[in-house]
Amino acid sequence: MPELFTFVGAMFGLSHHADPETYKTYIYVAHMLLSAGIALMLVKMAMSNLKVVPKGTQNVMEAYISGVLKMGTDVMGKENAMRFLPLVATIGLFVGIANLIGVIPGFEAPTAFLEFAFTLALCVFIYYNYIGIKEQGIINYLKHFMGPVWWLYWLMFPIEIVSHFSRLVSLSFRLFGNVKGDDMFLMVILMLAPWVLPMIPFALLTFMAFLQAFIFMMLTYVYLGGAIAVDDH
Repeated sequence: MPELFTFVGAMFGLSHHADPETYKTYIYVAHMLLSAGIALMLVKMAMSNLKVVPKGTQNVMEAYISGVLKMGTDVMGKENAMRFLPLVATIGLFVGIANLIGVIPGFEAPTAFLEFAFTLALCVFIYYNYIGIKEQGIINYLKHFMGPVWWLYWLMFPIEIVSHFSRLVSLSFRLFGNVKGDDMFLMVILMLAPWVLPMIPFALLTFMAFLQAFIFMMLTYVYLGGAIAVDDH
């Protein structure tokens, strides 16, 4: 949002008078790289001095990994959850940090840009379809789109195809829309009462940042689980 002050905009000498596309590109790329850098820093801190009894960052990261693994176990069993844990945990950490950055005044969440959310959704979409084809074979995987009744194949197949492509919209716009809405809500609060009152919504916005990361991870596990567990019709 060009009308908001950001540290990145100030650093590059940008303002709301700058070209909107230039401003958007700088803000988006800078905050995306910042989110990735923070995620890598946290992982490095957790791995730098591993102990049998975890403390500090290692303890937090182990609790996070355990939570993600339990989530996946409930969806697809422990073996498959372990298999996809690196992907889902990385996405969750990246999205969570990207969401939280937007809660801090002077920064903007990269997830509030549709390009970011859509790219993540596209990666998940391509990957779970690739895994489904790899596990089941392309013929058996496509049979999953046809439904259980042979004389309804002609109707179910296009419906299922549209349904699967709609997941791109669902994943990307859910993340983008919620984070963008949170950013706009915070902007209004800061304009109306810039000192004490915003402390109350900060807790809610922080919770929403974690919630959106959780939902993205859960849906990723669900889509992967559906791709590798094709029913025999």
